[in-house]
Amino acid sequence: MLAGAWLVSPLTRTGQMFWTVVSREPVKSSRISDWVDAVLCPRPDPCLLRDFGGDTSDMRKHWKSWNASFLQDADYEQIRKDSTLIDPLLEIMRRLRDPEDGCDWDKVQDFKSIAPYTIEEAYEVADAIHRDDMFGLRDELGDLLLQVVFHSQIASDAGQFDFQDVVTAICDKMTRRHPHIFGEAEQSPGWEQIKADERESSGQSSALDGVALALPALLRAQKIQKRAARVGFDWPDKAPVKDKLLEELDEVTAASSDEEVHEEIGDLLFSAVNLARHYKVDAERALVDATNKFIKRFNLVEDGLDKDMQDMSIDELEAEWQKAKARLASG
Repeated sequence: MLAGAWLVSPLTRTGQMFWTVVSREPVKSSRISDWVDAVLCPRPDPCLLRDFGGDTSDMRKHWKSWNASFLQDADYEQIRKDSTLIDPLLEIMRRLRDPEDGCDWDKVQDFKSIAPYTIEEAYEVADAIHRDDMFGLRDELGDLLLQVVFHSQIASDAGQFDFQDVVTAICDKMTRRHPHIFGEAEQSPGWEQIKADERESSGQSSALDGVALALPALLRAQKIQKRAARVGFDWPDKAPVKDKLLEELDEVTAASSDEEVHEEIGDLLFSAVNLARHYKVDAERALVDATNKFIKRFNLVEDGLDKDMQDMSIDELEAEWQKAKARLASG
C-alpha cells in the first residue's frame, strides 16, 4: 500500500500554512494504523511533496532547502500529539476512495453497505467500556471515528456534504440544545422539550416521530413507550402493566397459527419492556446481563459433566443447573 509515497494535505492554523506529511518511512504494511504518522511542518508558501521512492534522506534534503531542517531532529511523538490528527485521517479516506488509485473495496462502498459496520463498531465501543478496557476503547473509538469519516467521504464524493459540514451541524445542535450554557437563557427548558421543538420545526408532528428504525428492538420499544408516556399515554402504576403481561402470555397460549404466535410473542415482549420501564430498568441492559449470566452457568455445567448433555435427562440437566447456580452464588 503506497510504498514509498508521501501524502500531504494543506492545513490552516493560526494564519500559517502547514502541510501534513503522512508517514516518514517507506510503507511496508497493509495496515493503515502501521503507517500513519502525522507531522506538521510550517511552510509559508504552498508546495506539494511527491513520491520520493521511499528514500527519507531525499525528503529531508527537500525540506532542508525550505529551511525545515528541524525535521532532522524533530520530536515526532510530541509533534504527533500537537497535530490536528483528523486531517491525515480525512486524507487517508480520500485516497482510499479515489476513483482511479483508491482501494478496490473502499471505493465501491455506499451508505447502506457500510451501515452494518458502523453499528458493529458502536457495539465494540460499548463492549470495551463494559470490560473497562481503556486500551481497547481507544482503538474502538478510532474505528468508530473512521466510520464517520467514511460516511462523510461518500457524501462528499456525491456532492451532498463533507466532514466539516458534519462537525458544523453537531456543533450547532449542541449549542442550540444548551442555551443556558452558550446563550442567554437562565436555565435549560429541558433536553426532551428542546428535541420536541426541533421535531416540530422539522415537520414531525407525532410524539413518536424521530425514533430510529435501526435501533435494537428492545431499545426502540423502550424509547417509543417513553415518548407515549410523556404525552399521558401510560398505565398509572405497575399493577395493570403486570396484568397486561399475563394477558399477553395467555394470548400466546391461545394462538392457533404460526402468524398468531409471532404476533402474540411480539406483544408479550413489548409488554415485558413496558414492565421493565415501570421498574426503571433498562430492558436492553437487563437482557444482556441475563444472557451473560446464562453463559456463565452453562459453562459451569459443561465443565462439570463427564458425559454428553444429549445423553442426559432433563431432570439430570436441571440438577446440574442448580449446582452451577449455587456455585456462582457462593462466589
